[in-house]
Amino acid sequence: MHDSRQRSLFSSFLSYYAGQTHLFVADLICAILIAAIDLAFPQILRSLNRGLFAGDPQAIVPALGYVAVGLVAMYALRFACRYFVVFWGHVMGARMESRMRQDLFDAYERMSLSYFDRNKTGDLMSRLVNDLFDISEAAHHGPEFVLIGVIEILGAFVILGRISLPLTLVMAAVLVVVVVFNVFANLRMRAVYAENRVRIAGVNARLEDALAGVRVTKGFAAEDLERSKFSVSNEAYLDSKTRMYRAMGRYQAAIAALMGTLYTVIVVGGGWLISKGRLQAADLATFALYISLFTSPIENILNFTETFQKAFAGFARFAEVLRIQPDVRDAPDAKPLVVSRGAVSYQNVCFSYPDEPNAPVIDNLCLDIAPGKTVALVGPSGGGKSTTCALLPRFYDVDAGRILVDGQDVRSVTQKSLREAIGLVQQDVYLFDGTIAENIAYGKPGATEQEIAEAARCARVDEFALEMPDGYQTQVGERGTRLSGGQKQRIAIARVFLKNPSILILDEATSALDNESEQAVQASLAELSEGRTTLIIAHRLSTIRDADEIATVEAGRVVERGTHDELLALGGTYARYYRMQFGE
Repeated sequence: MHDSRQRSLFSSFLSYYAGQTHLFVADLICAILIAAIDLAFPQILRSLNRGLFAGDPQAIVPALGYVAVGLVAMYALRFACRYFVVFWGHVMGARMESRMRQDLFDAYERMSLSYFDRNKTGDLMSRLVNDLFDISEAAHHGPEFVLIGVIEILGAFVILGRISLPLTLVMAAVLVVVVVFNVFANLRMRAVYAENRVRIAGVNARLEDALAGVRVTKGFAAEDLERSKFSVSNEAYLDSKTRMYRAMGRYQAAIAALMGTLYTVIVVGGGWLISKGRLQAADLATFALYISLFTSPIENILNFTETFQKAFAGFARFAEVLRIQPDVRDAPDAKPLVVSRGAVSYQNVCFSYPDEPNAPVIDNLCLDIAPGKTVALVGPSGGGKSTTCALLPRFYDVDAGRILVDGQDVRSVTQKSLREAIGLVQQDVYLFDGTIAENIAYGKPGATEQEIAEAARCARVDEFALEMPDGYQTQVGERGTRLSGGQKQRIAIARVFLKNPSILILDEATSALDNESEQAVQASLAELSEGRTTLIIAHRLSTIRDADEIATVEAGRVVERGTHDELLALGGTYARYYRMQFGE
């Protein structure tokens, strides 16, 4: 099972070389030429020592010109190949990293809300940024180091075997020890690197949480608390990093000791062979040059194992996300939603959140909303009002029952068409970092300036936007921090005006407005709701008195339903809430 998973990961990794084949092949060709040139130089020097330099001194100077031209041409080629490997090889890795990053972001965008409920933003960011960098480095350096290393090691073995077979066999024995040690050391280090990835994700998650809540922190003078919470994550990461470097230190020190042993054995063994007349001193010097050529690729490959282990841990986390199937996805035969009238019907709907399957939030809820009518949901906090609204655009899927729009089960239509037909204004307004106009245009990408201005006028955004120095081009800041709560709420409402949907969901849409702004926006919302099916959640009962119907939701069920006057006369939960707010 473990081996098949690794093969699957490797196969998935190789798929990202698609489209980069020309660069990959050219990179390997350049790597082969570099290895060939590196192998050739000691042999050229040995031949010159035995031939030209050992002959008539008068013949050396005229021949040096040809030697110089040959060596210059050889190293000019090596220079060009090295430039290609370093530049285009890294470009290849960067392009693969870019594709992976796009695939990961696309995977995030496909996920249902339940996935983001379960995972921290910092961890998701860490997968997108930190993990993929190491993967791109492995994608580039891996084939290069392995190919150059194999060619140079095998080439050096062949050449050194012709110089001195006994010394070559000693080198082979040391290489076997190095390979065996490397395999076992990497198995031990893999878990350390995987843990390190988790720890840095924890640091990112804590940082994101702290920065997002910095205003709350300042308001409660809780900087020391946040420092201590961050310190816990930071120390855990430091501890993991320390274990990682300890493993690296032992590993690289052991490799250095093996390399030192190799040099010692070669010098001592070579000296003994020279004393027996079985090896010439010049050949031992050539042998020493090839030892360097032999050990350098080994060290490169061994050092690359660190990058490989990081990349493997990162790619495993990357692939883990890609394998996840969203909780909410289109049916194979899903068709676009066709809204003819806008009738909405909840039929015996049951729902519980995935992490609490035994705690139903919606319990056999039945609710019919006639086309073009406005129905308001009231009830205690936690009663299921917001969840009821979240089920309509399929942010979550029902566990039982069904939800119909004009007789079409929302699970049988495409999510895109369903959500395009629904306009949503939530209590927790989110503005993207950009201008007022850009945030309004989010409701209709490609909208004209006139359309944006009209939507802004309907939502009373023009009342404050036109007073600002840059008008609609005013920057709102991250999460809209430069605007008041009421201003942000009106921009969110303007988005819906611009979207012009068939069905509206207003989840405490005017909760952040002052009385004057609320009256203005309520008039605009009444205009927007005209002729559209509208579902309203409100705790301020003054905002829903004119709704066509009001439904009281408790424990995931509709327990009361009627007009404002009918529910007051009923004397139930709604009447009690009304008396609490208005004392009547």
